[in-house]
Amino acid sequence: MYSSNSNSNSTDYQKFSDATVSPPRDYTTPTGIPLSSTQTFYSEKPEPRPPLPPKPQVPWSTGLCGCFSDVRNCCLTFWCPCITFGRISEIVDKGSSSCIQNGALYTLIACVTGCPCFYSCFYRSKMRQQYSLHESPCCDCLLHCFCESCALCQEYRELKNRGFDMTIGWHGNVERQNRGISMAPIVEGGMTR
Repeated sequence: MYSSNSNSNSTDYQKFSDATVSPPRDYTTPTGIPLSSTQTFYSEKPEPRPPLPPKPQVPWSTGLCGCFSDVRNCCLTFWCPCITFGRISEIVDKGSSSCIQNGALYTLIACVTGCPCFYSCFYRSKMRQQYSLHESPCCDCLLHCFCESCALCQEYRELKNRGFDMTIGWHGNVERQNRGISMAPIVEGGMTR
């Protein structure tokens, strides 16, 4: 009773059962779908961080009219402000631009427009931000427009008072600083047993 039909039924059963049964899943390969629903999901927006407190502003090391404390720089700035500006800008830019490049651009702007103060006031602002200096006695643009030489002299003295040797530029100052830190001590008398 079951002999003739059971073979045909069992083959039909295997045909349909093999088609509906999925192979066992390999859970060791990553699929990109989390395996458990207890995992935390992260939003694409980062959590806002609290703003950093602003650095307290400090006064300039010398006054605006203290030009005669460095007479050599005062004379250089009066006769060739492009040299003073070039030296300042190289230090403020941390060596990304050269003294000659910025001094030449300053001279070109002075010859074409007669107002190099529009270029130099940006460097004063940049310097103030780097060293957290007060904006005094007035805004940077007004100071450079009406008292360019005094402003350049003050910036030069500020960098000099902060330990920069203005004549050797940024790279020379970095080399001088590194030489002082990483140089091996010199032992006099040579090696002895």
